[in-house]
Amino acid sequence: MALLNLLSKPVKSIQGTITVPGDKSISHRSIIFGSIAQGTTVVDGFLDGEDCLATLKAFQNMGVSIERPNNQQVIIHGVGKHGLKRPNTIIDCGNSGTSIRLLAGLLAAQSFDTELTGDESLLKRPMLRISKPLGEMGAEIVTNDGKPPIKIKGGASLQGIDYLMPEASAQVKSCILLAGLYAPGETKIRESGVSRNHTELMLKTFSYPVELKDNIIVVNNQSECRGTEIKVPGDISSAAFFLVAGSIIPGSDLIISNVGVNPTRTGILTILQKMGADITLLNQRYCGEEPVADLRVCYAPLKGITIPSDLVPLAIDEFPIIFIAAACAQGETRVQGAEELRHKESDRIGAMVEGLTNLGIEAISFTDGALIKGGIIQGGHVDSRGDHRIAMSFAIAGAVAQQGIHIKNCANVATSFPNFVTTANKLQMNIEDIKDND
Repeated sequence: MALLNLLSKPVKSIQGTITVPGDKSISHRSIIFGSIAQGTTVVDGFLDGEDCLATLKAFQNMGVSIERPNNQQVIIHGVGKHGLKRPNTIIDCGNSGTSIRLLAGLLAAQSFDTELTGDESLLKRPMLRISKPLGEMGAEIVTNDGKPPIKIKGGASLQGIDYLMPEASAQVKSCILLAGLYAPGETKIRESGVSRNHTELMLKTFSYPVELKDNIIVVNNQSECRGTEIKVPGDISSAAFFLVAGSIIPGSDLIISNVGVNPTRTGILTILQKMGADITLLNQRYCGEEPVADLRVCYAPLKGITIPSDLVPLAIDEFPIIFIAAACAQGETRVQGAEELRHKESDRIGAMVEGLTNLGIEAISFTDGALIKGGIIQGGHVDSRGDHRIAMSFAIAGAVAQQGIHIKNCANVATSFPNFVTTANKLQMNIEDIKDND
């Protein structure tokens, strides 16, 4: 990996037009559904990051022919629902929670045994939330005390399930839906809260019948996915860093082109606008089933707010950068109902509160959230704990700090935004890779 540490220095303003990498969630799903579809699928705008490449390699290991004419295009020669072959190695999902959870659902229905593992961070993440419903469907799945590695015995006789989601989670929902494509009878998922719906939209894109009504999703095993063409929009989770940068750096005016604005993902826009951000959606349109827009953001003074609980699942991946916005806002910002942040690539509540405190901001953590008092960000050192979103968030903070911010353990930025530093510096930010002299 190219990035180890970053040094982000203060700047006066940022201007320009940028694009951000393809949506990570959609890129993962395009590989999964393209692989089990009948016929060929062409994906443009694929995120060439390590998380999505872990999913791509998993299917290559299961006999799917996948071409890469360039970094952003993928051609998948689908093998149909029952055409996957037993991999000759343990499947390494790297740092990707999406890969391991969605693959577990799909592999629970296959005729062959598999094992899923990952890096040090992934091996700490909870998996009972998927192994429990899969077990209720009849899957034979063993975790390591509720965490990876996951061992799945092939040939299990699955049955459809009527499952009430205990909490909003697109990964858990998608895991069950993928198993449901193979399970006799109906698989019915009842959502108690809103979570991102890319899997449901992707099923439609691949011509697979899915019933959506009143927070209930229903699939059965009677159909096949059909190869198609997919244009992946820019990832709003990556755009979020520059939405906040444009909001907090005085004199800024920038446009982020071709960003997915799926309503289950736009919590970041609503939260920032409630804080006083000047964000406009331009040229609204659709890429297949997914809504897309160009986002213009201009500097505006932010104010602290209490973040409504119903917005938390719609912005769960964006909270590290939201914490930076809160640190620059006038007054206090409070978020609760976000315990999920404790179980991401790192304990994101702990990492952000520790980092902000190191930089002179008053911040208090709760089990399920934090209270951040806006102030002046000083320079200093923070540890991203190997979490790509923590690393990029503090890199944005460096633009408005009194002195530079040295961010350690930034290698995993490559999982979601390999060109982050280049993109930021195109806007006249001042971020550089540095060697660790500790």
